Amino acid sequence: MTTHPTRRLIAAVGALALLAGAAAADDDMDYYMSVFEPLPALPPIPADNSLTAAKVELGKMLFFEPRLSASGVISCATCHNPALGWADRLPRGTGHEGQIGLRNTPTVLNSGFLPNQFWDGREPDLEGQALGPIQAPDEMAMDLEEALERIAEFDIYIEHFTRAFPEDETPISAENVAYALASFQRTLNTPNSPFDRFLRGDQGAMTEQQVRGMMAFADNGCVACHQGPALTDGLFHRFELPGPTDLGRFVVTGEEHDRYAFRTPTLRNVAVTYPYFHNGSIDTLHDAVNLMGEQMLGQEFDDDTLNDIVAFLHALTGEQPVVNIPALP
Repeated sequence: MTTHPTRRLIAAVGALALLAGAAAADDDMDYYMSVFEPLPALPPIPADNSLTAAKVELGKMLFFEPRLSASGVISCATCHNPALGWADRLPRGTGHEGQIGLRNTPTVLNSGFLPNQFWDGREPDLEGQALGPIQAPDEMAMDLEEALERIAEFDIYIEHFTRAFPEDETPISAENVAYALASFQRTLNTPNSPFDRFLRGDQGAMTEQQVRGMMAFADNGCVACHQGPALTDGLFHRFELPGPTDLGRFVVTGEEHDRYAFRTPTLRNVAVTYPYFHNGSIDTLHDAVNLMGEQMLGQEFDDDTLNDIVAFLHALTGEQPVVNIPALP
């Protein structure tokens, strides 16, 4: 039986339409793939603090060492608990003698990818950040010289500092404590999330809902602030929340435009590092996304869009670093 020419033409046009639609869809996906970046295995390493196994091992010991606190019971890991997304899941951190801090404890995961440290960006790198909590009166409340004296009492620390900093005449120093802690933190990364695998070509790594959420995240302008491998621009944006007054970046710069401004947080592992924002006042991702839509984008997400974006945010949970808790002296 001979097919009518008109039917052949209709079939051909239909096939071309399908091909055109597929090409357009591919173009759209190319756009979304170009907006985001997968997380590398390691962040940039500073020239003056090369990453060595000896520094990382020493930094791990110091991270879990409560002798670095005045009370002898608080370590870095107290507030950056590996079992809690390397944070504490409290609205605001609890420190020396039960003091409640002003701000939420950020995760240290992927912190080496951030262009500055702390909610107000007062330190440019992990080396600068490392000693702050040790000395802060409402955190570990420790005098640095006393901290150094405490750890110098133990042969195992003398050995580890000497191994990590073999060229230093006095290897046990505040600077080297900072270098070791920073080195350890640069290994606490979470690559290979479903999102990362998707960006690298595994089209089945994310669910259909998560892919829709990724598209909605980009289409609605969230990528203006949440970009790069850590999904943060590292900049400071005015963001007021109910609770104690916090002047944010203004305390650092004294510039009026920095009043109530806080650094854009990373969204990596955001599903496991609740509660949210600088004062931990929001408990759920749904509420956090809703609030960001209203305050930062001036729009209210419908339920489907909201659920899709939240599903996408769950795809940002990566493989957690395997860290064996060190035996301390």
